[in-house]
Amino acid sequence: MQTKDVIIEKLTAAFAPESLNVLDESDQHKGHSGHRPGGQTHFRVYIVANAFAGKTRIARHRMINEALEAEIKGGVHALAIHATAPGEGSA
Repeated sequence: MQTKDVIIEKLTAAFAPESLNVLDESDQHKGHSGHRPGGQTHFRVYIVANAFAGKTRIARHRMINEALEAEIKGGVHALAIHATAPGEGSA
């Protein structure tokens, strides 16, 4: 299973998002720190979920980092997070 698919699976299970888009941006980081042949190192997450209502940006990032702890420790070098609650605008 690709890392992107694992991220989608874990975030869906943890937050039941209204919308979720995970982009693998690894190809944009060739030659940079953390890049590996085959990619799967740099991701951007756009997520809208009720779980983020009333939470600060830092709290939202911590929630996502906790849900993806194994992936972050296991090779994901960068994770850009855009997390919002429904009605806050686009994620």
